[in-house]
Amino acid sequence: VQLQASGGGLVQIGGSLRLSCAASGRRIRDYDMGWFRQAPGGERAFVAVLRRSGGGDYYATSVAGRFRIFGDNAKNTVYLQMNSLKPEDTAVYYCAVRENPRRTILSELQTNRAYDSWGQGTQVTVSS
Repeated sequence: VQLQASGGGLVQIGGSLRLSCAASGRRIRDYDMGWFRQAPGGERAFVAVLRRSGGGDYYATSVAGRFRIFGDNAKNTVYLQMNSLKPEDTAVYYCAVRENPRRTILSELQTNRAYDSWGQGTQVTVSS
């Protein structure tokens, strides 16, 4: 699966952005799709996951209630809607897909190693 992330930019505190991750090669509904982010000087960290075949969506504690991950099967695209943005949300955001057909537990899906292919990253900057 090839992934193309887009939608990042500069936004003020409290603003909103929607990131897109367009997939080619496979149907996203058949795979676990994740969003991660990497702040300057930090490691790439879990943000959200949309589990395959309607398995639900899950979020890091830091973004729960503000972010929403969802998919459009017709467009084969996964989105990350980000609301009430804070300066600490500033990071490069990556989408990822787990191509391994073996179903795994939620805690594993919050790790980088669970995913096989990654998009190129899109920068989100939240400023005052």
